[in-house]
Amino acid sequence: MTADTLLERITDYANRPNPYPLYAELREAGPVVPQADGSYLIGTYHHLAALLHDPRISVDPRSRPATAGTPYVEGGKPSFLRLDDPEHHRLRTLAMRPFGPPHSPGRIDALRGQIADITKELFEALRDREQIDIVDDFAYPLPVTVICRLLGVPREDEPLFQAWSEALVAAADVRAGEDTTELDQAGRQARAEMGRYLLDLAEQRRSQPRDDLLSAFINEPDPDARLTHEELAENAILLFIAGHETTVNLITNGVLTLLRHPDQLDRLRRDPDLLPSAVEELLRYEPPVHMRERIPLADIDVAGTILPAGSTVVLALASGNRDPSRFQEPDRFDPVRPDNQHLGFGSGIHLCFGAPLARIEAQTALHALIPRLGTAALVQDPPPYRQNAMLRGPRHLLLQIR
Repeated sequence: MTADTLLERITDYANRPNPYPLYAELREAGPVVPQADGSYLIGTYHHLAALLHDPRISVDPRSRPATAGTPYVEGGKPSFLRLDDPEHHRLRTLAMRPFGPPHSPGRIDALRGQIADITKELFEALRDREQIDIVDDFAYPLPVTVICRLLGVPREDEPLFQAWSEALVAAADVRAGEDTTELDQAGRQARAEMGRYLLDLAEQRRSQPRDDLLSAFINEPDPDARLTHEELAENAILLFIAGHETTVNLITNGVLTLLRHPDQLDRLRRDPDLLPSAVEELLRYEPPVHMRERIPLADIDVAGTILPAGSTVVLALASGNRDPSRFQEPDRFDPVRPDNQHLGFGSGIHLCFGAPLARIEAQTALHALIPRLGTAALVQDPPPYRQNAMLRGPRHLLLQIR
């Protein structure tokens, strides 16, 4: 095997349970490793951090040459997650307005009590169970319920979003040289259906506003801060995806990591004040987001290798999180690790939009789970993983409650 097949091997489902030896191989071969499919793979911390802050690197799929692929969204522009500044900054700022001023507690902090209540409700339903699936029974329903309530989606409609979400995430995955036409079409269809639903719901909120984000968007009093219908739909979809996908993996990976490290589990049980630091270490050690794609707007020289304009650059963030040139003993899980500037949510202007909510949900969930994990045992280790290599996490995590 050679270094130019690393992306293919990393995205191979057989390596989903443990891609970290491949990331070590990447760092040894890097910092820039050209791939057989024409892409460029990067996995060293300092080069990743520099590129994430480099304005010559684009997230907009329309930056590719016309022959390189189809637009991200047919008939419209991408969400601000896939836009560059200044348009990215404008839309991200408008999307953040309902959350409150940048330096105030705002809507997210106000959700803490509701998140705790939803967590308690989920636990009550599991009280007498001898076996539970952390994903289906807890890690998925918690953030989906939270984001649906935040947007104002009626409870009876929450199940509609699971299939839409799965199609969108599958379409956004990183794949090495595979034909993604079918997945892309399914993703576009899901995006269109979810967008229509959310716009219809927002229109209902125009005449009957409630304390939710769709009401805030559709009834924005400032004309200069008002989103178009297309922008409202795209931002609402992004809020849903960003508001739960990272959290599902963060909670599930967190439980799996703690059960594999019973000494640290016991430490956190005895000192729950360490949880915020532990969540940051989980974001480094077993991050929910493993890779991101970028497109150079011009030829960029990285350590003597040219990244050609319009090419595909895959940033292996999870590899950077285990880079020994940045983190001491990077393969050791340390809940009190100092100076933990990880790349778990990315970095730069495209830092994960759902990061604040994901942190609160993970801290709340693990605070409730940790006292109960002492009587739990993994049914299968490694567990079955999701197909997605970019958003890596178990599809199921079965626990036997002793």
